[in-house]
Amino acid sequence: MTSARLDQQIRFILEVDQLKEIFRQTLNLRSRRHENDAEHSWALCLCTIVLAEYANEPKLDVLKVLKMVIIHDLVEIDAGDTYAYDPAQVATQAARELAAADRIFGLLPPDQTAEFRQLWDEFEARSTAEARFAHAVDRFQPMLLNWKTDGVTWQSHGVTHDRVLKRMAAVADGAQTLWVKAKELADDAVARGLLAPAPGGATTNP
Repeated sequence: MTSARLDQQIRFILEVDQLKEIFRQTLNLRSRRHENDAEHSWALCLCTIVLAEYANEPKLDVLKVLKMVIIHDLVEIDAGDTYAYDPAQVATQAARELAAADRIFGLLPPDQTAEFRQLWDEFEARSTAEARFAHAVDRFQPMLLNWKTDGVTWQSHGVTHDRVLKRMAAVADGAQTLWVKAKELADDAVARGLLAPAPGGATTNP
């Protein structure tokens, strides 16, 4: 007979399998279909492992970052994906995701509920080096996809260079090198007509 704890954990695992059905605005490189949240979470884990050397904090707890990036979007099962450049959605994001965190993490046994919620809260607050690096890769990875898929998503939503840089500025808090690269990619996207320039046509200063 299985334990009640294991039954709870299995119910949680089956519940969060729904993450595969939550689709984002970014496109996958080959099929050009919309990326789902589970694919995004996997990509962030890979980025964490590959790019950890660029974290501002040299003694980064990589395992902790991996835990953060694999669970931080679970709330979107209830709250949905919030497009970063949609002010109306962003205005209600925090309330929707807090309610989702209470329900979804609450499916776990109490000790794991506490652990997952603490990691999620830490990620949201960016209160540690690990949370800041997790945020850096969470913003850098979608930009890579947008840049590599010819800026289709940017163009379809009328996103401009200045809005991309404003969104990406938080990358510097976790990985200054990735922030520099993000600015290079944004300037390149404008130069190639993939991203609309800011009003006035300015791009990043050298």
